[in-house]
Amino acid sequence: MVVAAVVTIALCPAVALTASGSRSQVTPTGPPTVMQAPALPGAQPISANDRVYTADQDSNTVSVINPKTGTVLGTIPLGSVRMDTDADVLGAMYDGQINVHGLGFSRDGRYLDVIDVTTNAAHVIDTASNTVVRTIYLGRAPHEGFFSPDGNQLWVAERGQDTVAVIDWRNDRVVDRIVSEDGPSKVVFSPDGRLAYVNHLRADALDVIDVASHRITARVPIPGNAGGSSDEAISPDGKEIWLGMPNNGKTTTVLNATTHRVEAVLDTGPRTNHPNFVTVGGVNYAYLTVGDLNQTLVYRRSPNGGPPTLVKRIHDHGAGSHGIWPSPDNTRVYVALQYSDAVDVIDTRTMTVIDNLRIGQSPMALVYVARTGAASTANLSRQGLGARNEVLPVDVQGVTGVGTAQIRALPGLDEIVIDVRGLPPNRRFTVYAVQGQNATALLSATSNSMGVVPEALAFVHFFDNHYDKVILRPTPSG
Repeated sequence: MVVAAVVTIALCPAVALTASGSRSQVTPTGPPTVMQAPALPGAQPISANDRVYTADQDSNTVSVINPKTGTVLGTIPLGSVRMDTDADVLGAMYDGQINVHGLGFSRDGRYLDVIDVTTNAAHVIDTASNTVVRTIYLGRAPHEGFFSPDGNQLWVAERGQDTVAVIDWRNDRVVDRIVSEDGPSKVVFSPDGRLAYVNHLRADALDVIDVASHRITARVPIPGNAGGSSDEAISPDGKEIWLGMPNNGKTTTVLNATTHRVEAVLDTGPRTNHPNFVTVGGVNYAYLTVGDLNQTLVYRRSPNGGPPTLVKRIHDHGAGSHGIWPSPDNTRVYVALQYSDAVDVIDTRTMTVIDNLRIGQSPMALVYVARTGAASTANLSRQGLGARNEVLPVDVQGVTGVGTAQIRALPGLDEIVIDVRGLPPNRRFTVYAVQGQNATALLSATSNSMGVVPEALAFVHFFDNHYDKVILRPTPSG
């Protein structure tokens, strides 16, 4: 979790747009809360007022979970479900959101921010009422964002413009754009709120930004041709920054946050995703999701710096582990399962999965928001919940390789996500859906230099046609 000190937040009234387009005051209820980091003594136990949120990329929703009861309360819809033909999602008249992806929150727990990658939007949601109080449109392909420590600004990585947008969200204004390296992916703040750290998907560098001046004070090179970082997290003690590196296939880089020295490069596995941290029994751990292994790795952090030690591989109860966040008291860790439309709940003392919750479709980011005010189930929907979802092995023929096909029922056409590894590099392949003796070509794709076909998409009436098998073959040349 990014908070590692007691922080007092002074909030100003926000202005919301009503259905008619007029402006109205959004007045906070009750005094600002004072939050403690999860690693500090006396951290808030799991409460029925707390919420776990996931950003669901296919159903274009935010799933809302009560962590005290382990109940999925519903979803906040921000657009129509992907490929919904009734809504004409791909048509010129569609004005909803597409690819709900990133999440962050204010340190007092009152506001959630949600980032839509394709429609370039940042939403601010009131966590008490589950309503959108602000929508700000940004530059191309924003990915992840977070509220500044004082709650007054929203900092969002605009991955398609190589900038970090600094937003006065209450007044709908981008007040600054900080020019970054290629493909800024996420913004996290130091525990004391003085520094912001920005990783990059297409550059082996970490930018360190002075929050007060918006000036980049250090540009830290990531050695070893890491291939860029999609996600990052700073430890609650402020000592380490962990960077997930999915582009090179399998590594995580651990940096000393003070000296910027590389403490470790970990071989964590294909499609390494999000890191986060807990402290249990006085021992500091890092949890890390590895999407193509369907595992959550647990590392014991070194008390004196240096390489961490792998202590457990937790086998996820589903496929495509992605976003991850702990409860404030460090008793639970929540993991979003992208391909299974679910969340795993992990007991941190036993390091085992104790619950699995079905949520919206294709969850990406996940956050736990601790709240002290009364919570509500108002304004929640059932969009994206309960749809059919299956993961089948891909039968690789003619060459070596192993992979999966995730089939998700959507309005209009079913979605198939193909992920295959261990193939000959730079070869063309065709994927087929099979029913009995009948094979229907779904897509063609070329393996990359590492012999991977990553997340290739196709849309077809899979379930209605009673397909029961997916195969991949080399495409004949000529």
